Amino acid sequence: MPMHNFINLTSRPALKSTQRTCAFAIPLLTLLLTACTPSAEEEAGVVEAMATEAPAQQMVPETLTAAFTAAAAGDHRSADNIARNAYRHPVETLNFFGIKPGMTVLEISPGGLWYTEVLAPALKGKGQFIVAGYDANIEGQPDYRYKQQQSMEQLFVEQPDLYSEVKVVKFSPPDSVQLGDSNSVDVVVTFRNFHGWIRDGIAKSNLQAFFEVLKPGGILGVVQHRTDVMAPLASGKISGYVSEQALIELAATAGFMLDEKSEINANSNDNQQHLEGVWTLPPSLRLKDQDKDKYLAIGESDRMTLKFKKPE
Repeated sequence: MPMHNFINLTSRPALKSTQRTCAFAIPLLTLLLTACTPSAEEEAGVVEAMATEAPAQQMVPETLTAAFTAAAAGDHRSADNIARNAYRHPVETLNFFGIKPGMTVLEISPGGLWYTEVLAPALKGKGQFIVAGYDANIEGQPDYRYKQQQSMEQLFVEQPDLYSEVKVVKFSPPDSVQLGDSNSVDVVVTFRNFHGWIRDGIAKSNLQAFFEVLKPGGILGVVQHRTDVMAPLASGKISGYVSEQALIELAATAGFMLDEKSEINANSNDNQQHLEGVWTLPPSLRLKDQDKDKYLAIGESDRMTLKFKKPE
């Protein structure tokens, strides 16, 4: 008998047996599936339970809001500096710039350390904070620069609980600009400095240095006294006020794109027409008692708050 006939003959009984088994198994399987399938009420309960657990499982971006808030009102700050919070809105401003845990943040020309007092404690253990202060090795600078740098470094040593992790780099343009490696910083911030850089003719080169140190996609956050007048940027005697549009155009020449702007630090009471410029207003009150109540009522200057981005 040919082999193929043998296979056909021996396969038939097995096929019949399989058919009988399946005939019995299908109703049983249907019964089991019916028993295991949840009812509509049970499905609703599962969905509700998943919704209850979801917040713990979702990837919610961390913020530093609580740390900024605590630092801004911390007892390491003077009463005068804390009073400035009402005008400078540090928590809202730093959140607007997108500073998050794990970032490397560079503050340019920290001055009297008003923002440093907020950024250093908030980023300690949560990121890297760098300040770009004056290079004391450069001769011929104004005396206040040497004093300011020495005072800052001494403060960092005396209060390690707040400042032990702060890294200090050198920034005395155009002679000494040592901000760090290229593409190494997530966010660069600078507060009320551009008027001086414009006067000294170094605003564009400074912007180029910021662009270089930022990572692709990095942010440059700027707060600056603002005038409504669209005037070209110029050196010479300054009022402290700068045209917002002119500054945006200047940043573009260094490669920055305007990502967003905010009115967080706007002050509609400020008409920008003051005998001693922005320093007529608090906290400087350069005219002292002359019309003091008037200037106190105005408050601090009207300010632009700009977020620029280095292209990816």
